[in-house]
Amino acid sequence: MAKKVLIVDDSLYMRSIIKDALEEAGFEVIGQASNGEEAIDLALDSEPDLITLDNILPDMLGLDILKTLKEEDLTSKIIMISAVGQQAVIDEGMNLGLDSYLVKPFTTEQLTEAIGQII
Repeated sequence: MAKKVLIVDDSLYMRSIIKDALEEAGFEVIGQASNGEEAIDLALDSEPDLITLDNILPDMLGLDILKTLKEEDLTSKIIMISAVGQQAVIDEGMNLGLDSYLVKPFTTEQLTEAIGQII
């Protein structure tokens, strides 16, 4: 059975790149969200195996979404994909329970490799 993935990014272009790469790798993309509120609702409703999470969204930070999902005891693996590459942000994310962190721009090989390491 294919692993279920929720993609969270405010860029339609970035969502489509991630979606194409994951579907090619055999994942089932069950939802896409362009903001934090939508991401939290979709994640709690569908309980995906994996969430790709952008950090800079129109309504909130990915780190705040991460905190909310962890407080709700969601067991999904979460990989943050962000243009923000500062070590302090990466460390904070990992301390909050991220499974991996990928800095944009990235290759589809880097994406599938990072996901392969956590699933």
